[in-house]
Amino acid sequence: MRFILLLLLACALPAQAAQSPTTSAANDADFLAANDAFRAGDRAKLARLAPRLRKTPLEAYVSYYQLRLDLERADARAVQAFLARPEDTPMIDRLRGEWLKLLADRQQWELFDAEYPRLINEDTELTCDALQSRRRTQPQDALQDARMLWFSGKALPGSCAPLFDAGIAAGVITEQDIWQRLRLTLEAGNVSLAKTLADRLDAERKLSAALGSAATDADGYLGMLTLDKDNRGQRVAALFALQRLAKQSPDLAVARWDRLAAEFPEADRQYFYGWLGYEAARKQDGRALKWYRAAAGSALSEQQAAWWVRAALRAQDWRATLDAIHAMNPQQQREPAWQYWKARALQATGKSTEARKLLAPLSTEYHFYGQLATEDLAAPVLSTTGPSFKPGDSDIASMLALPGIQRTLTLYRIGLRTEALKEWSWTLRNFNDHELLTASEIARRNEMYDRAINAADRTVNVHDFNLRYLAPYRDALQAHIKEHGLDEAWVYGLMRQESRFVTAAKSNVGAAGLMQIMPSTASWIAHRLGLKDYRRSLLDQLDTNLKLGTYYMKTVLSWFDDSPVLASAAYNAGPSRARRWRGDLPLEGAIYAETIPFDETRDYVKKVMSNTMYYSRQFGSPPKSLKLRMGIVAPRTPDNQQAIPDEK
Repeated sequence: MRFILLLLLACALPAQAAQSPTTSAANDADFLAANDAFRAGDRAKLARLAPRLRKTPLEAYVSYYQLRLDLERADARAVQAFLARPEDTPMIDRLRGEWLKLLADRQQWELFDAEYPRLINEDTELTCDALQSRRRTQPQDALQDARMLWFSGKALPGSCAPLFDAGIAAGVITEQDIWQRLRLTLEAGNVSLAKTLADRLDAERKLSAALGSAATDADGYLGMLTLDKDNRGQRVAALFALQRLAKQSPDLAVARWDRLAAEFPEADRQYFYGWLGYEAARKQDGRALKWYRAAAGSALSEQQAAWWVRAALRAQDWRATLDAIHAMNPQQQREPAWQYWKARALQATGKSTEARKLLAPLSTEYHFYGQLATEDLAAPVLSTTGPSFKPGDSDIASMLALPGIQRTLTLYRIGLRTEALKEWSWTLRNFNDHELLTASEIARRNEMYDRAINAADRTVNVHDFNLRYLAPYRDALQAHIKEHGLDEAWVYGLMRQESRFVTAAKSNVGAAGLMQIMPSTASWIAHRLGLKDYRRSLLDQLDTNLKLGTYYMKTVLSWFDDSPVLASAAYNAGPSRARRWRGDLPLEGAIYAETIPFDETRDYVKKVMSNTMYYSRQFGSPPKSLKLRMGIVAPRTPDNQQAIPDEK
């Protein structure tokens, strides 16, 4: 199939660009050598290879390599000529960004101002560089815009520092603004930056040291503290210590708070209770709702507001759920999750008409909450059978003629996957639905399954769910699925979320292959299966990965009441965590999923279960609702909180 695509590609190109397979292979080798030379800084080798790669899809990359190695000495006209090239590739904008940073460092503002408007992928460093240039002619406006960047809990690039210094000196950034950013940095746990900000407050000479002590030993700091309620810096440091203590243990924080609470003004008390409620909710502590109520009137962050709702759901308190959602800002309330749970709370409190008004539009959306909304309305399931657009041969040929697609396929073929993904995303950034589906089909034919899903997922009005929910390797999987009696739709739902069907996928923690198995888990499974010749390298082989992954799926399913919700959580976060996240009372599966403390796992479980529904329809399985699949999660008991003796 790949050879046929290359022939189509050759036919679609102008005659002078068509290449034989032999020429293509030689070009591939030359480009890999050029890429290695660039990484090694070997200018001479690049110069020898560059002529061989002219008039090939990746010639712009080689030109970039040569310019980038000598950018500090490059003639401005040569750089500008490259930036004016007609190719639509991320390499041009990449060099533009690097060139702009160099111009800013040199304070060559006229050249900077001429090129900056053409930048597509902007970053904060260049935003501040642009404001520095603008400050030459519009100082007040530039400083006002810089102030908008000031309110961040993260450290910002060095190019922003002169603007901030000037803003503080001019009174554009006020002392209150410094206090506000100090609080943001402490909430983000950025103690180093917080101490730097504290040093800007002339009247708070001891604050930096206090923050250091609170960060090192929050409980010890609070234990020795004699609080002066009129000392703002001391109160800020104490609240920071209490926040850190609440993250460690709400009980420890409450014990310290009881001694100090009277020394804080009401606003600080509400602020603390907002954090205490948040940390308790994430620990699934039933006191969270009480503390959230005590925080009423405090401006909660979006994370804090979300966990107020989750605490109410966990307690199955629908009136509290409504109160928590109403306390969110309007934009957050419009998110699908909170639209759905608001509708459920309205239903539970006897306001069915209002609930249906929220569920109706939600049910037209293709995601977890849309599926649940459809079931709550008892509405017809949205059709996912058959696309309303299928690219024809001419569509495929036209798409294959695009240089960006050619570059992507070449980069992917020669193993430069990171570069291929960047080129792909760049090329597709302005595609309409038909073009996205055509690109998706090309990716599928070239076994770039993750890119096929990525493109099909982005369509707005015209969809192809066979491309969104690809099902490769079915023949290889059948024997394993049958051996363990697994639901094929759930296996595919999980695999799509784990790896997007990239056989060589590697996570940042070492999980490998289609089913993203950790090496230690793979060794444990191999031992249980009696695979005496197992070694780490086998985990990358398709059949071994599927064999181990499906066995582990069956294992965790049997450990967790045959619940795919619990088993999916265990697969992602580990059995001990999935076990600990059970409630004191039976929980609806959707509520269990919504209240998982780990952001990644919470999103993962919902998507796995949503994927499962789409695959079930695609495979023609007997109809089964999402709510029925998710079921009821049994409460904690002494038995189900015990680790399995040979559990990994």
